[in-house]
Amino acid sequence: MEQYISQLLYRYQCVTVPGFGAFLTENRSAGLSEDTHTFYPPKKVLSFNFHLKNNDGLLANHIALSEKIEYEKAISLIEEEVTSWKYTIQKSDSIILKNIGKLSLNNESNLVFEPIDSLNYSTHSFGLTSFVSPQIKRESFKKEVEQLEEKAPIQFTPEKRNKSNSWVKYAAIFAIGLGMSAYFGNQWYQKKMDAELLLVEKNVQQKVEDKIQQATFFIESPIPSVSMNVEEEINDSFNYHLVAGAFKEERNAERALQSLKDLGYKAKKINPNKYGLHPVLYGSYSSMEEAQAALKLIKQSHNKDAWMLVLELKQ
Repeated sequence: MEQYISQLLYRYQCVTVPGFGAFLTENRSAGLSEDTHTFYPPKKVLSFNFHLKNNDGLLANHIALSEKIEYEKAISLIEEEVTSWKYTIQKSDSIILKNIGKLSLNNESNLVFEPIDSLNYSTHSFGLTSFVSPQIKRESFKKEVEQLEEKAPIQFTPEKRNKSNSWVKYAAIFAIGLGMSAYFGNQWYQKKMDAELLLVEKNVQQKVEDKIQQATFFIESPIPSVSMNVEEEINDSFNYHLVAGAFKEERNAERALQSLKDLGYKAKKINPNKYGLHPVLYGSYSSMEEAQAALKLIKQSHNKDAWMLVLELKQ
């Protein structure tokens, strides 16, 4: 089950293991360690919360689709794996989850999570690694120059003009012109290389965003009619939202929104996420239990790829 949790951590901020706890991710910007002179790219920092144990359907649905099994069978497999984890922790006081981290019991018999540092779950850092920059010693070079000036002061002596050496002046002018041509030519070449490098970086970033978008459910055809009583009023203060799909083009999101409203859903469109996608919701709920019940009904009768988003919407 570790590989499925690891796959979901690239796309979601919260992956809940029913009956066990939730693995959370937090985006951290690029940083610099002054002690080691090391630059670090942006990353997602992993944490664990053993209080979040309710099934939100995300992990079970992902396993069911990957293994091509029924949703209930995926729930049963998760329960068996959680039982094995708990037994291993009680017996050996710790368990290691591949590409995720280590879980162990402290002196108060509470779970303590130590995340793995070798894997970065941030898609914005695709292809980026940490690197060490040597320290710049400007002050030491300045002191060395000052010492040389003190030991060997420069003395200027008047120069005697000689008409026979006038060719030297023209040679110097030619050399200066040649040097300036080489300098500006190098500047032009450097700007050209920088522009090509920027284009490559944009292409790589676009491929990453395309991969993220491909993993999102799209409504492209008319939705079949489904009878469903929806009594919940959508309220921005509700924190549990059922997502029908996320769209790169806003006009596609508007079309999907209208289709859901025509079917009787109290659907809505929320602000674009950090990838620039426009999410469309079936509805929002004030409790996890209500949201899970509605999600189960939608998966069985309408859209098996629907999923729950736990998020506090801003007014």
